[in-house]
Amino acid sequence: MAARSHSLEVATALHRAAIRLLRAVRVADDETGVSAPKLSALSVLTFGGAMSLTALARAEQVTPATMSKLITDLEAEGLVAKRADREDKRGLRIEVTARGRALMEEGRKRRLALLQKRLAKLSRDERVLLDQAAEIMLKLSSET
Repeated sequence: MAARSHSLEVATALHRAAIRLLRAVRVADDETGVSAPKLSALSVLTFGGAMSLTALARAEQVTPATMSKLITDLEAEGLVAKRADREDKRGLRIEVTARGRALMEEGRKRRLALLQKRLAKLSRDERVLLDQAAEIMLKLSSET
């Protein structure tokens, strides 16, 4: 495998690989019976903490109206709850329920098990290289 050094080639390869890997592990999410957009919003709340509808919409890169519909559905399913904002009495904070947290944690376990099974097929050197690449990807994801 030839090493790529041109940033566009690397960006293209990384984009393709990230999407394919995400799709490969996302099959584990099908077992939840919850749609991908709802799971994504639930994930933000589970692993990022309670937030306003506006902040959640911004994090998910959707309109507040779209997020409002998702939250209404998640609330009806018992996965999130709306609470009064302690700092802004007019505002609401959306938080994950115990049921929602359990759903997300089980989903995460299934995805990680799937990844672990695939990683076990790689050589030790390949796993070390992927570990290093993951650190670099985290660095890339935090740059503005």
